[in-house]
Amino acid sequence: MQAPVNPNNLDDPALYINRDLSWLGFNRRVLEEAQDPTVPLLERLKFLAIFSSNLDEFFMVRVGNIQQKVHANIPIGSGADQMSPRLQLEQIRETTRELVGEQYRVLREELLPALAARGVVLRTADQLSDAERAHIRGVFTREIFPVLTPLSTDPAHPFPHLQNKTLNLAVTLRRPNDADPMYAVVQVPGVLPRFLPLPAAKGEAPPGAAEEKPKPGANGESSGVIAFATRPGPAPLAHAFLPLEDAIRLHLDVLFPGLEIGATTPFRVTRDSEYELDDEVDDLLEEIEAHVRARRRGQPVRLEIETGAPGDVQLFLTDGLKLNAADVCPTPGPLDLTGLFQILAVPGFADLRDPPYSPAPVPAFAQATNPWSVIRGRDVLVFHPFESFAPVVEFIEAAAADDRVLAIKQTLYRTSSDSPIVRALQRAADRGKQVTAVVELKARMDEERNILWARELEKAGVHVVFGFVGLKTHCKVALVVRRDEDNTMRRYVHLGTGNYNPQTARVYTDLGLFTCNPDVAEDVTLLFNHLTASTTLPPMRKLLVAPARLQIQMIEKIDREAANQKAGKPARLLVKLNGVLEPAVVKALYRASQAGVKIDIACRGICSLRPGVPGVSDNIRVISVVDRFLEHSRIFYFENGGAPEVYVGSADWMDRNLSRRVEVVFPIEQQDLKQRVIDILRTTLADTAKARELLPDGTYRRVTPPDGQAPLRSQTRFLEQANEPPAPPPTTPTATKPPRRTRGRR
Repeated sequence: MQAPVNPNNLDDPALYINRDLSWLGFNRRVLEEAQDPTVPLLERLKFLAIFSSNLDEFFMVRVGNIQQKVHANIPIGSGADQMSPRLQLEQIRETTRELVGEQYRVLREELLPALAARGVVLRTADQLSDAERAHIRGVFTREIFPVLTPLSTDPAHPFPHLQNKTLNLAVTLRRPNDADPMYAVVQVPGVLPRFLPLPAAKGEAPPGAAEEKPKPGANGESSGVIAFATRPGPAPLAHAFLPLEDAIRLHLDVLFPGLEIGATTPFRVTRDSEYELDDEVDDLLEEIEAHVRARRRGQPVRLEIETGAPGDVQLFLTDGLKLNAADVCPTPGPLDLTGLFQILAVPGFADLRDPPYSPAPVPAFAQATNPWSVIRGRDVLVFHPFESFAPVVEFIEAAAADDRVLAIKQTLYRTSSDSPIVRALQRAADRGKQVTAVVELKARMDEERNILWARELEKAGVHVVFGFVGLKTHCKVALVVRRDEDNTMRRYVHLGTGNYNPQTARVYTDLGLFTCNPDVAEDVTLLFNHLTASTTLPPMRKLLVAPARLQIQMIEKIDREAANQKAGKPARLLVKLNGVLEPAVVKALYRASQAGVKIDIACRGICSLRPGVPGVSDNIRVISVVDRFLEHSRIFYFENGGAPEVYVGSADWMDRNLSRRVEVVFPIEQQDLKQRVIDILRTTLADTAKARELLPDGTYRRVTPPDGQAPLRSQTRFLEQANEPPAPPPTTPTATKPPRRTRGRR
C-alpha cells in the first residue's frame, strides 16, 4: 500500500521509487520474456541467461555498497526515497530469492521439457547411459583432469581465494579410520565449455526420461534439486549435454585417491567490483589496472549454493568467505545459467529462434562512392539495428584511407574485441594523419579491453587521451577534418546514442547522425579541446553537454512546457531513455504534470518517478519496452509552444549521466529527419505487445491493445519499415542551414 503524499512537497520520499528495487523490476521484465510462451523457445532460454548475467552485475556493482552502509549503521539511504540501507538489503534479498526461484521453475518445468521434446537434452550424471559414462570418462581424462587443482583446507592450507563468478565444488572428505571430516574446494575451470556435448544417440531415452525426480545427494538423500528433463520417446537426440561440474563430480575419486568422498556441493561466489578513484591520481592507466586486479579479490557479497547443501558445508563456506547466512542464495538447479548461451549456439532449429534479419542498407549511402558528398548534401540519420552499422565503420575507414583527410578525433567508451574502427584509427595514424582517441578506461567491466586498445593505439602513433579522473567520457562522437575538392576545409561529424561497437549495434536500438553543419562541427571541436586539454567548456551553439549544463537545460525545457501550458500554448513532452533517477529532473516533471502538461515516457530500466499519483503525476505515463533488441536510444521531444524541438543523445536522466559523465545531447533539425525521430518515439510509446506500464506503487502491468485491435510490436514495425522502399529525399533540406563561413573565421 502506497503511503499518502503531500502534493505541495515534491521532496516527499513517498514520491520516489528506490533505484535498486526499480532495477530488480527491470530484471523481472527480462524474466517475463523467458516466461512468455509466444517467444521462441531458444530465445526464452536466452532471456534466462541474460537475467543471470544482469543479476551478477547488480550484485557486483550495487549490493556491496549497500552492505557497507549497513555495517556502518547508516540509518537513511542516499536516494530521494530515503529507504534505509538495512531495509533495502532485506528487500533485495527477498526479491532476488523470489525471482531466482521463478527462473528455475521456468527452466525446469517449461523450457527443458520443451527442448527435450525437440532432441536438445541436458542430462545429470545419474541419467547417463553406460556409453555416455565411458565417453565422459575419456573427456575427463584427456581434457578436464589436467587443468583441475583440488585445494584442501586444514591448518596448513587456509581457505583458498576464489575468483569472482567462478563455479566451484565443495567436497567433504574423510581419511580412513578418522571420524572428523575434511573439506576441499575444486574450481570448475572457466576455460572449458560449461556444458559438455554427449555423443548423439537414437532410440529409447536413458533412465530418468519418463519423469522428473529429485536428484539424489551424496548419501542417497534428496538434495532438493530437480533433475534435468530428458526427452521422452524414441525420436533422435540432436544434442545432449552434461554440466561440466557433474563430469567432475563423477570422477572425484581420481582427484582424492585414498579418501572417502562425502557430499559434493556446487557453489559460486560473487564479489564486490566497484571502486573509487582518488582525485590525485598520477597515472590513470596504472591506477585503473591496479583496481581491475583488485576487483578479483573484492569482498564477497553473495554465495550461490545448490539447494539442499549440508549445513556443515554451508557453514564451512560462509566462514571461509566471511559471509552471513542471509548472503546465501540456495539455487534449485545448475548454477551460473549464463552458460546457457552455449546451448543457444546449437545449429539448426530455425523455428525455435527469432526470424533472421539482415540490417537494411542506409539508402543515402547505398550508391555513394564516398560518405563526404552525401553528408555535404544533407544530414543522414541511421537507426540501428534495423539499419546497418556499416556506414559508421566506413566513415572512419574512409577517413583513414582518404589523402584529403587531415585529422580524426573520436571517443571510445566500449568497442568490440576486434574493432574495425580501432584498426582504422591505427591505419590513419600510420598514414601520418593527426589521430586522437579519447578512450574511457573506467567503462565498467570493459576496463581491461580498453587498456589493451589504448596501448595498441599508442603504438600506432594515435594520440590517446583518457579524459577526466572524476568523470566518465560516455558521449559518442567522431570528427573528421577534410580538405575537400573545392579546397575548403570541412569538418564531418558523427554523433550517436550507442557505442562504436559493431557487435552490440546488431542487438541494441540506437540512433546516429552524420552532419557537416558548421555550428555542430564547431561545438564538437570545442568539446574535443575540452576533453584533451581540460579547458573550460565554452557555451555551445547546438549541443547540450553534461556535466556543464545538460541538467540545467533539460529542467529549463521541462519548466518551459509547464509555463506554456499555463499560458494556453501547446505543451507536450515525449521521452525515451533508459533511466529516470535524478531528483531535480523528476521534480521538474512533477511540476509540469501539476501544470497540466501531458508527459509520456518510455523508460527501459530504472525509474524512480511514480506516475499517476493524484495531484502530483496524474498526467505522466511511463512504460518499459523489453523485447528482442535492447532498447538503448535516448530521444527527447518538447512541444515548445508549437515549434517542436527534438533531441537525441547518450544521456539518461540519472545523476551519474548528468553529474558524473561527459555526455552529449544533440538536436535533430532537418525536418524530414526530425519527423522520422518523432515517428520512432511515438511508435515506441504506442507498443501494445512488449510494453509494460509503471503503476503508482512501483509495479508494472502489461499493456494490451484496445478491443478489436491487433497488438502493435514496435520493434517488428521498425524491422518492416527498414525493408520498405525508401522515399525519395527532398531535393534540399527543409531545416534552415547556418550561413556558410569564410575560411579562417570562427
